[in-house]
Amino acid sequence: MKKTLIAGNWKLNGSLAANEALVLALRSGLPPTVACQVALCVPSVYLAQVQGLLAGSGLDLGAQDMSAHEGGAYTGEVSAAMLRDFGVRYCLVGHSERRQYHGESDALVALKAQRALACGITPIVCVGETLAEREAGATETVVKRQLAAVIHVNGHCISEIVVAYEPVWAIGTGKTASADQAQEVHALLRAQLRAATSQADRVAILYGGSMNAANAAELLAQPDVDGGLVGGASLKVPDFLSIIAAAG
Repeated sequence: MKKTLIAGNWKLNGSLAANEALVLALRSGLPPTVACQVALCVPSVYLAQVQGLLAGSGLDLGAQDMSAHEGGAYTGEVSAAMLRDFGVRYCLVGHSERRQYHGESDALVALKAQRALACGITPIVCVGETLAEREAGATETVVKRQLAAVIHVNGHCISEIVVAYEPVWAIGTGKTASADQAQEVHALLRAQLRAATSQADRVAILYGGSMNAANAAELLAQPDVDGGLVGGASLKVPDFLSIIAAAG
């Protein structure tokens, strides 16, 4: 049976001093036994530092992005094999900010997921619609298209991924999909996975649109919400601890 996963996404935040303070405070605030899985997805330049800070904690290290290439003349890129050298267990692929600001296509996201899986890293595949797409009634079409690309390329091992539904209109805006809205899309994604694999129920589907200490319990109570991809609240230790507690 899959455990609830709470993954913190630090985005473009952090410093050596701030990272140490945050992780040590997080570790000291956690109970001896944590019922859910917890991962921290940090900027790549801090992977070595945070790997050391997490040692022996039971918390997992995550990356925020990775290259679709295995190696070669791709200056500035970081490969899945490089991430594996630092003990990375999870890697975000297809985050809405990568799709929006860096023009990442569904096909590129699918290839990144494939590269991660090949190196034993679990890709957290992000899908979600913009406000314009939701208002146009295109939510189902958009998220199914995004996930279909990943299923097409990784069908034989699709049960090894994690999916994160992140309505773009609810990221960093203070807006959040209602629990019912989140469940509706999560159920849709679950049905799509079930059509692709008999092991669809192994796939954790996280909610990633401004989950915070106030709304986490209600969102996590939904039958197809298996955890959270937490942005801003993951940088605030009391809030992140509250979300972890709600997942337990």
